[in-house]
Order: sequence, then C-alpha cells, then structure tokens
Amino acid sequence: MSTLGEVRARVRRDLHDEDAASYRWTDAVLDRHIARALSKVSRVAPQEKTAAMQAAGGSRDVSLTDLTDRVVIEAVEYPVGAYPPSRVRFSQWGDTLKLDIHAPLETGERVTVYYGALHRLTDSASTLPEALEEVVITGAAAYAALEWAAYAVNRLNVGGQDVWRQYLTWAEERMADFELQLARIGRRSGLRPRSLVHADESS
Repeated sequence: MSTLGEVRARVRRDLHDEDAASYRWTDAVLDRHIARALSKVSRVAPQEKTAAMQAAGGSRDVSLTDLTDRVVIEAVEYPVGAYPPSRVRFSQWGDTLKLDIHAPLETGERVTVYYGALHRLTDSASTLPEALEEVVITGAAAYAALEWAAYAVNRLNVGGQDVWRQYLTWAEERMADFELQLARIGRRSGLRPRSLVHADESS
C-alpha cells in the first residue's frame, strides 16, 4: 500500500505538475483534494473494523461517541463469545445504538460492534487497499483540476486564454470516471455476502 506522499506524487503525474521548482498545486492543496476523494471512496468501500464496547448498565443503549471515524454500523454481537456468534437487531440515532434485546444490559457487559470506518492515508501508513488507490488518485486529480479551472477564469495564463477551459474539460472527464468507479465499487459491495448483518431471531 502506498503512503500519502506516494499517492500525491501520482496525482501530480496525472496533472503534469512534476516540476518541483514551479508546482502549480502545493502539497497542502493536493492533500486536501486527496482527503476529499478518500472520504468518498470510504463511503462506498469503508475499512472493516470491530470495537469492543462496554455497557453503562440499566438500558439497551450503547454509546458510539468513541467511534469517530465510523461510516456505517454493520452488525452487533451480543452476548459476546457465543458460538455461533449471536447477532442482535439494532437501531441507530446519532451516536447512540439501541439494541433490540429483551432485558437491559448490565453494567460492564461487553458488546462487539462491527462497523465500516473511514480509510486512513498518511506519510507513514495507509489502510487503503491497493485496488482503490487509483480511484482516489482519479478523484483527487479531478478535484484539483476543477479548482484550478475555476481559479483561472478571467486570469491571464501563459498557455493562453483557453487554459481554464482545457482544465475544466479534462477535470469533468476525470470526475465522470471517478463517479463511475465509485458506482461500480458500490455495486460490488452490495453484492458481496455480508453474513454479519443477519440478526439473531431469538433476541
């Protein structure tokens, strides 16, 4: 998996902005566009994570405030450790998960939450699968070119008055490709077997 610096370099390559002496986009600006594309990819293909939560007791609610990077709650296991695993029905409102169980949770009881989270991409680590890196790069380059096209309108450009239009056309083509790839990923995710989402009918 690539680091943020490596992904940024590939975005620059797509944008033909590899002359370090005269970058058109700063690293900070490209990182912002990468983060935006990464967020969109995470919404359709999130990082799969689990979290062991402890109940406050006396209710059927579990707080999700510690799961700050969550995208979606996939399943809840309770009681923990049963075999086959016991999945319970639940509903979510804001940062509160309400379990559809007969008796309230007791203080200290454990609940395992299976959830999708935002991917992380830094200069030292990445959770983004290699297969999704090119999707993020496509989106980031499109966002960067759209921003430049908007900035260049009515400004004198070395390449001529139509530079902004060329960037806009290129950006729109890349954005269409990005959205198409997101749709394909979403369809694949929807078709993938998700046994965790089946609830335990006995709860």
